[in-house]
Amino acid sequence: MQVSPARYSRSIDWLTVLLYVVLVGIGWVCIYASSYSFDAPANPLGSLSFDKLMAFNWFKQLLWIATAVVLVVVLLVVDYKAYDTLAYVLYGGMIVLLLVTLFVARPIAGSRSWLEIGPVRLQPAEFAKFTTALAASRFMAGINLRNQNWRDQMLLAGITLLPPVLIIASNESGQALVFAALLLAYFREGMSPLILLLLAAGAVILLLALLVPKLWLVGVFTVILLAVLGFNRKILRHHLPLAVGVWITVVGMVIGVDFFYNNVLQPHQRQRIEILINPSADPLGKGWNVTQSKIAIGSGGLVGKGFLQGTQTKFDFVPEQSTDFIFCTVGEEFGWVGSFVVIALYLVLLWRIIYVAERQKSVFGRTYGYCVASVLFFHMTVNMGMTIGLAPVVGIPLPFFSYGGSSLWSFTILLFSLLALDAYRKQDLVR
Repeated sequence: MQVSPARYSRSIDWLTVLLYVVLVGIGWVCIYASSYSFDAPANPLGSLSFDKLMAFNWFKQLLWIATAVVLVVVLLVVDYKAYDTLAYVLYGGMIVLLLVTLFVARPIAGSRSWLEIGPVRLQPAEFAKFTTALAASRFMAGINLRNQNWRDQMLLAGITLLPPVLIIASNESGQALVFAALLLAYFREGMSPLILLLLAAGAVILLLALLVPKLWLVGVFTVILLAVLGFNRKILRHHLPLAVGVWITVVGMVIGVDFFYNNVLQPHQRQRIEILINPSADPLGKGWNVTQSKIAIGSGGLVGKGFLQGTQTKFDFVPEQSTDFIFCTVGEEFGWVGSFVVIALYLVLLWRIIYVAERQKSVFGRTYGYCVASVLFFHMTVNMGMTIGLAPVVGIPLPFFSYGGSSLWSFTILLFSLLALDAYRKQDLVR
């Protein structure tokens, strides 16, 4: 059954579109403010040539926004069945592209993650989140995670882990971490909460192993195990091998964390962890980024210094101020009020995406919606967290805010693919 253009237009979730437009608009304003110079011409568009304008991130972002508008139209007019039908094809193509990037990309800041096509640079890792979400959603539409079928769970793990493994191989660990957010979507579809608990417990144990003396930590876990066995004779009689196996695993993690930290992690990754644990240890060296970021946000006070009046960003104290640390501009120039408004907009967008996901008629559409929400949530919390010292500086952009065509395109594709599926939610997908 064909849907008329008027009816299709009415089916689009325009509130989500409005939130997208507002966030992209505010993001561009912040990019302009972060790259603004006090001695810049009053009307740069009218007084500078195109070549000179291309030196400014705010102008290049305008071009990316214009192309994103075209991309939105394409995404909304593409047959909604294509997202389901071509999910594995797009995923396979992205795996090939990640492999090509790994071997042919020119090293930039120690990372082989950018493909250069003439004057345009694209980061395939950004788009891998979209194709992985599609492939995982397609796979989950044909299984039931609640059945605890280990074969299905291992296949799903393979689909999810292959792209980040290739991304890590290109020395882009920050983007690889984002794929962990997909676990939240899998949990919604019936994945055992035990898996999430085990992963969270493992992360806590590794962190404690970096902060607490190893012998003391092993002693604590040993006492806990003996106490559990002493108070619960059922575990002692029927699950003793499992309990001992858990203890051995925990002790192995505690003892092996030093080897992993010193021999697997690269120097800049170790620095990020050290700064997260003790940000004041080297404020003029390794801790410079986070220190200046917190100064910029804190100096904004309640209502900020005013548009284009931020000093920390204008005088380049804050690094990567139009990309990874764009939120500093919000805090410095618009203060607590501006930061609250931006966070509120993101929360409303996340609520709307979850609402859209829940009203889907297919498992594929619902799962994909939760994948979109999970990826955006991870980016938002980690990016904002690293600007105030609550998360390690892993170099991931703030959705719709940070400068860059790859990030803007990838988030646009994620969001508007969902809206295209939602517009046809009353019709059945191919399967």
